[in-house]
Amino acid sequence: MNGWKYICNNLRYRSFLSALTVFAVMITVALFVLLLMSKDSVEHGAQKGYGPFELVIGADGSDSQLILNTFYRVGVPTGNIPLELLSIIEKSEYTDEAFGMTTGDNYNGYPIVGISPAYFATRYENRHLEEGHLYAALGEVTIGYAVAKELGVQVGDQFIGAHGLVEHVDLDHESHEQDVEDTHNSFHYKVVGILPKLNTADDRTVFTRLENAWAIHNDEDSTKEITSIIVKPASLVGIQSMKQQIDAMDNVQAVYSSKAVADVLNVVDTGSQLLMIVMSICVLLAMAALLLALTASIQERKRDVGLLRLIGKSKVYILSTLIAEGLALAVIGLVAGIVLGHIAGAVISDSLFIQTGVQLQAFQIATYEWLLVVVTLSLAILASLGPTLKVYRTDALTLFRN
Repeated sequence: MNGWKYICNNLRYRSFLSALTVFAVMITVALFVLLLMSKDSVEHGAQKGYGPFELVIGADGSDSQLILNTFYRVGVPTGNIPLELLSIIEKSEYTDEAFGMTTGDNYNGYPIVGISPAYFATRYENRHLEEGHLYAALGEVTIGYAVAKELGVQVGDQFIGAHGLVEHVDLDHESHEQDVEDTHNSFHYKVVGILPKLNTADDRTVFTRLENAWAIHNDEDSTKEITSIIVKPASLVGIQSMKQQIDAMDNVQAVYSSKAVADVLNVVDTGSQLLMIVMSICVLLAMAALLLALTASIQERKRDVGLLRLIGKSKVYILSTLIAEGLALAVIGLVAGIVLGHIAGAVISDSLFIQTGVQLQAFQIATYEWLLVVVTLSLAILASLGPTLKVYRTDALTLFRN
């Protein structure tokens, strides 16, 4: 009998056990693929998150906290710095471009960031808006792609913001009861534009003029402050000199964007490694299920093996046929799991992006996906080898004795 036909007949004969084994491998592989895609997406998003801005200036505090708040809209700022520092940085010979930034308010949980409209040309070059135009007048805002999609906001809508970075306030309707202390009822924003999908934290941000922060909080006559300054250096040589000058000032720090992001990624990698360990245990459990299925299958086929030996089939033929049966189950589960993982990634991609800002690249091969294939197939061969060798070593004649 043809070897492949023999294998297919055996798999069909034990269809329930075969399906159960394939299912275990498939689910495990699919979860592993999702984990690998998520890891790649987080790292990719973190690395491109700060764009050309190699230096961030802010109040003294944690480097990571300053970077996370400035570029990724995570956590709270380290404090405020004087506005006049922005003029000093802009005039520096080491600066190509610099932008002041204010944070501290939100709209339905999405941060409202004050920054010059020129930021977008520097960061994203010639990207066109999805709709409308960039803000210009006081009170105008341009909103990120995810904000518009999640909240259903359109150009022309008006809303009031809330103080804080995570406060959720229902928009738009003065008749809705709101906490007077947390909302800015006297100041209305008007949406004039919607950004295209940028795959950065800017998709989850509401942008407006820098001056709005002072107008809202009635700080026009007081000493003006900003949250941070992002700097695109004229050259990487001069960036160190600028950092040294800033660090010499009181209550101010300058942070290298790339170094701080690398520190954050190290923390993320530690968490990913723990998840990898858990998923590796799941893979081993799936292989254990494969081992049990093969052991049960081969035990039932002891006489088949003995008959094959008696009619003169070679050792290589018998062993390869039995191992191929286990490998076939693993390959089916592996392929199905990879396909399922990528389909699941595509299905949840938009929702995950809107909720977390992580953009899954569902139709790209993850960095270590090849390693998952190699490990799964290797474990499948090892799982098949044990029961196969055990039954082959049994004396063929004893299998037919009563």
